[in-house]
Amino acid sequence: MRVLLAPDSFGGSLTAAEAATAMAEGWARAHPDDRTVLLPLADGGTGFVEVLHTARGGTRHDVEVTGPLGEPTTATWLELVGPGDEAQRSSTIRTAYVESASACGLHLVPERTPRTAADATSRGVGELVRAAVAAGPARVVVGLGGSACTDGGAGMLAALGAVPLDGRGDPLPDGGGALAAVARLVGLPGVRERLAGVELVVAADVDHALTGPQGAAAVFGPQKGADEDTVAALDAALTTWGGVLGEECGLPGLATQPGAGAAGGLGAALAALGATRVPGGELVRDVAGLDAELDRADLVVTGEGALDEQSLHGKLVSVVAARARERSVPCIALAGQVHIGGNQALEAGLEGAYSVAADAGSVEAALEEPAARLADLAAGVARKWGNRPPGDGRRSEA
Repeated sequence: MRVLLAPDSFGGSLTAAEAATAMAEGWARAHPDDRTVLLPLADGGTGFVEVLHTARGGTRHDVEVTGPLGEPTTATWLELVGPGDEAQRSSTIRTAYVESASACGLHLVPERTPRTAADATSRGVGELVRAAVAAGPARVVVGLGGSACTDGGAGMLAALGAVPLDGRGDPLPDGGGALAAVARLVGLPGVRERLAGVELVVAADVDHALTGPQGAAAVFGPQKGADEDTVAALDAALTTWGGVLGEECGLPGLATQPGAGAAGGLGAALAALGATRVPGGELVRDVAGLDAELDRADLVVTGEGALDEQSLHGKLVSVVAARARERSVPCIALAGQVHIGGNQALEAGLEGAYSVAADAGSVEAALEEPAARLADLAAGVARKWGNRPPGDGRRSEA
């Protein structure tokens, strides 16, 4: 049996490549005669550049930028020459793939508190985009996801030359909390003019709006360290910022656009620069050649750190499951934790959903040796699924 292993990263514990390798090790332990094909994937967040580089090669560029709390960090963008996707076939076209998480990712803030949630900035993303644009590509694709900031992309815009000001005309300090005092944004037309010759694309892993109950602060703030009061303050600040940003770029409904809340609101700022949005998982699917591998697979195993409601809204797991279902190929998920029921899994195209934490006995045990625990789970799942005839119907387990 040919088993395609196509996971996303597992939060900050395993990269997508490490997760795929652990799955393969566990599967081989139970069914050494099955053929496992490793295809680590991403949906725009952490691991975006690594996955594309593994699949397509290209040239990686490391750039020292401002980290989410102001300290220097090394971030990465990837240059591909030639057909970056189905729509770009000229060998003279260069595409730059920018991973925002490498500049402002959650992994760069190991101790997350309400203060870090309010102070974290996307400035480094702007510095990374600036470096990529300076290399002269025709197309810049910015992968969004896994950010530590909730600053509406204000830091990114400031690094590019569009500076938010308070009522006295002074530049605001970095961080989403400071946006409560924003009154104006200066320099945006100049930034847009400098980017006029570049096709700007956003690869986003979520479709949340900038503000409100399903906005950037409410949905993602807690995982960044925000408590209830900080979530409320950040949402209010983003509401003010969304109004200023929308007015300045001529998009009064900007804050409500799907994807505006991606990566702490970077989606809104990039939309203000004229970027078009594509689902990150679908973009990576095209570039990495997922469809061709699915055509040859008898079983697909995907996964991520936490399989929850968000996973079912355009994130990588849902993309893999939907494509597998189109081909009548069974698809299952191995996740650090599973927070959806069997019916939800089936509706998303997953015929099984299995938790590393449940298998290991606790989240803490799972995180002590994440690769080993994922391999153990894969071995157990392989005993249920390995060497079964293709198309054998099964009830979803979650």
